[in-house]
Amino acid sequence: MRTKWWGNTTVALAAALVLAGCGSGDDSGDSSTAGVAQREGAGAAPEAPAQGEAAKPGADADAGAPVKFRLDERAIIYTGSITVRVDDVSRAASAATSIVTGVGGFIGGDKRASNDSYAEASLTLRVPADKFSSVVDRLAGLGKQEQRDINTEDVTEEALDLDARIASQRARVESGRRLLAQAKTLNDLILLEGELAKREADLASLEAKKRRMDDLTALSTITVTLLGPGAQVPSPEEDETGFLVGLKGGWTALVASLGVLLTVLGALLPWLAVLAVPVVAVLWLRRRVRRPVPTPPTP
Repeated sequence: MRTKWWGNTTVALAAALVLAGCGSGDDSGDSSTAGVAQREGAGAAPEAPAQGEAAKPGADADAGAPVKFRLDERAIIYTGSITVRVDDVSRAASAATSIVTGVGGFIGGDKRASNDSYAEASLTLRVPADKFSSVVDRLAGLGKQEQRDINTEDVTEEALDLDARIASQRARVESGRRLLAQAKTLNDLILLEGELAKREADLASLEAKKRRMDDLTALSTITVTLLGPGAQVPSPEEDETGFLVGLKGGWTALVASLGVLLTVLGALLPWLAVLAVPVVAVLWLRRRVRRPVPTPPTP
C-alpha cells in the first residue's frame, strides 16, 4: 500500500509539473509578443512627425504669420538715371544702344543736341530687371560718371491685390453673362446689358493696370545722359528764399507788367486816334447849333 501511494504521488507531482511548465510557456510567449509590439510602437512613435512634414518645430507658432516671399518672387520696379561725360557723344550713344540690345532690352527714347561748343544725348533705356545693375555699371564705364540715382519700389502687395480684384471681377462678369442669358423681358435684358458692360469695363481697366505693372517690373527704366567735353552738368533746381530774392522777383514782375501795359497801350493808340476825329467833330457841331434859351420875363 505504501508503495502504491508513493507511485500515485509521484505521478500527480509529474502531472502538476507538466501543467505548470505548459502554463509558464504560454505566459512567456504572450509576454514576449506584447514586448515586440511595444517595441515596434516605441520605434514608430518618433517617426510619426517625420511622416507629416507640416508638423515641424515652430510650425504652430508661425501658422498665423504673414506670407514671406523670396527675393525672386517679389515684384520690384527698378528705375535709375546716370550722367556720364564722354569724348564722343555719338560713339558713346551707339555703345549704349549695343549694351541694351545685347541683354534683350530696347531704346525707349533718344534725344540729342549738338553745336560747335557742346554735344549732349539723353537716352531712355528699357532693360530686363535682372540685368539692371550690370547695365548701369557698363554704362558708367563708357566715360567718366558724374551722377547716378537708383530707385526701387516694392509693389508685391499691389500686384497681389490686383490679381485678387481681377479674379473677383472676372467672376462677376461670368455671373452677369449667365444672368443675361436667362433674361426673359426686355427691361431685364436692357438692365443686365448695362450692368455687364460696366463690369467688363472695370475688368478691362484692372487688366490694363496689371499689364502696366508687369511691364514695369519685367523691364526696368534707365535714363542715361551723355555729355560732351564742353557740356555742362544739369544741376537740380535749388529753392532760394530771402529778402533779396523776393526783391529781385518783384522787380522782374514789375518790369514784365510794365512791358505788357506798354504793349497794350501801343496797340490801342491807332484806334484812339481814329475814333477821336469823329468824336471831336460831333462835339463841335453840337456847340455850333446850340442856341441860347430865352429867359422868361420877370414880373
